[in-house]
Amino acid sequence: MRKSAQPEALPLIALTTGEPAGIGPDLALMLAARPASRRGAGLVLVGDAQMLARRAARLRLNVKLRPCADAAACAAPGAGVAVLQVPLAQPVRPGRLDPRNAAYVLGTLDAALAGCVSGACAGMVTAPVHKGVINEGGFAFTGHTEYLAEYTNTPRVVMMLAGGNPPLRVALATTHLALKEVPTALTREGLRATLTILEADLRDKFGIARPRILVAGLNPHAGESGHMGREEIEVITPVLEELRKRGMRLTGPLPADTLFTPRVLAGGDAVLAMYHDQGLPVLKYATFGAGINVTLGLPIIRTSVDHGTALDLAATPAKAKSADPGSLITAFRLAVELAARARRKAPARSRKS
Repeated sequence: MRKSAQPEALPLIALTTGEPAGIGPDLALMLAARPASRRGAGLVLVGDAQMLARRAARLRLNVKLRPCADAAACAAPGAGVAVLQVPLAQPVRPGRLDPRNAAYVLGTLDAALAGCVSGACAGMVTAPVHKGVINEGGFAFTGHTEYLAEYTNTPRVVMMLAGGNPPLRVALATTHLALKEVPTALTREGLRATLTILEADLRDKFGIARPRILVAGLNPHAGESGHMGREEIEVITPVLEELRKRGMRLTGPLPADTLFTPRVLAGGDAVLAMYHDQGLPVLKYATFGAGINVTLGLPIIRTSVDHGTALDLAATPAKAKSADPGSLITAFRLAVELAARARRKAPARSRKS
């Protein structure tokens, strides 16, 4: 008599708890305290278990935590929410940044990344970090996006924020650069690679069969035939023409001041902005509190919140209502959705007869 099939294990999502003096640990614990918000996946918090326990008590959150040494141990069944233990370097005072904990913050990223690379975790979600204090701690850190790319030896990744219904998706051709550096950084090679990654992940990770991408110009009025800049003529348009011949559905370069209107947005599945503050202010205005960040092009799944560390709200019960976990919950649910789609696409494992 053949035994009944065992239920398939839920995907395990690693959640880094971010800057320990900020709102990240609070939001992570709020998610942990809401089983309905994480239905369909296992959760492992990545951080210092003792700090998280103290923070939960301070916020009056009823969360049982289960420390474990590595991602594989966290995946094993057990009572409570698993915490992949990364010890703090210094005790934390909520609201007070301490550069001595910079290595700890990066250590949480390394632990989550290791779990994803090993296959123990199906994806990772990141709570906000403070770039300034990490650099003060002696580490050259420009952001999650760049750090994850370096760790995974990925030559190019794409930062995309998303949110709203219908969804507004905004990807970036350049990320954390000073504005004066953007024109030099915008090259044909880089733009070609970015659009290729964006189109492929919209198709493969998001399930959009034939993605339509709206591409912004760099200059006001998309350069106005070269009178306000020549990047559209010399860089953007030649790349779009080349990729259209390969079958990509690309519209642009479009003036950014009219691209973000309902009529134009209705004709695309995603927008590619040329620099950080060209596209993200619009996205955050439309979706703040429910928007998320997803890194495209990585060999792993990574999503994140769309806000900062909110030091003034950290570990403050009276302000807990202001600490909305909506963006983190949305980021977690998207990671679960992407992990489930990746699992369905993966080749079926050979079974013993």
